Amino acid sequence: MTPNASSVNNVRSLISDLPSSKCIANLRNMKIITLCLLLLYPTLATFADDVKKPEPPKTFIDPAKVDDEDYAIQGEYVGEIDTGELKGKKFGVQIWAQGDGNFEAVSYEGGLPGAGWNGDRSTISRVKGQRAAGEKIARFEKEDVKATSDGKNIQVMNLQGERFMEMSRVSRQSPTLGAKPPAGAIVLFDGKDSNHFPGSKVTDDGLLEQGATSSDKLEDGTLHIEFMLAYKPAARGQQRGNSGVYLQSRYEVQVLDSFGLEAKNNDCGAIYSIRPPTVNMSFPPLTWQTYDIDFTAAKYDAAGNKTTNARMTVKHNGVLVHDNVEVPHITTSAPEKEQPTPGPLHLQNHGNPARYRNIWFLPK
Repeated sequence: MTPNASSVNNVRSLISDLPSSKCIANLRNMKIITLCLLLLYPTLATFADDVKKPEPPKTFIDPAKVDDEDYAIQGEYVGEIDTGELKGKKFGVQIWAQGDGNFEAVSYEGGLPGAGWNGDRSTISRVKGQRAAGEKIARFEKEDVKATSDGKNIQVMNLQGERFMEMSRVSRQSPTLGAKPPAGAIVLFDGKDSNHFPGSKVTDDGLLEQGATSSDKLEDGTLHIEFMLAYKPAARGQQRGNSGVYLQSRYEVQVLDSFGLEAKNNDCGAIYSIRPPTVNMSFPPLTWQTYDIDFTAAKYDAAGNKTTNARMTVKHNGVLVHDNVEVPHITTSAPEKEQPTPGPLHLQNHGNPARYRNIWFLPK
């Protein structure tokens, strides 16, 4: 709504009548200024009400309650060329939803990351796609190839419409999912009998929410943890399902929906701000994923001076993404400073819902 013209003119008139004296702050003139503000208030307040705030991105944390048609198409697919000179050549494709019927399909020659692709980034191809309103099929086209996906399969064709490859949807599972704690392990959280995160929030179905810190202080050992990230198709970057696993509340292995991305040092699997994962092993959001982390704490002399940096070996969904990497300092937003004493496990609350389960630590 536009402010009332007569109200604005009245304010202008009042302002023009104000004395130019150095005593402008005297009581009489303060009353006039107050009257000006009160006169404009109704129209300005109405104008502010008419300015709509942007709606927050849709966020889903329960796979059974997703109200978004793009979710059915997002996922991983595998297949091989079935005709011509390249017959038998395998490919993997990750389709990730970008909101409002928009997608990106990422093709990996040889198979999916961790399952056939050899890590050569020059063999990755990316193509945008769209799903028209009311349709349940996403369409992609790049150069001399076009493809369609209905969430079950991908049909790949030439521009004449001749199909040369069909890809099937796959749902991968980490080989360490559900790993049982070995003898001597500390069960930090199992959703039933053990919850070593005081003051934490636990869902009705026994899942630990983000923003939890363990009562146990950790030194050298192996951490197993399972996590599930929110589906936020319209969000980008660090707002796409962000959390983090902080060893000793000092060193973060990033937790983020980085599915289909070229992982940087702030993406899922990264030792945050220090090193990116060697391969992006992110599964789609709302899929259970695992970290298995061998951690060696920093060492100090009797005077409290650090003599050796911390180190980590990290497997993401069973695939090695960091091999005995040196961590020279605490990572960004670490709750605790580096010091000789052990520290707790911290699961970051970055304003995005995340779920954790089956958390145990085996001391060395």
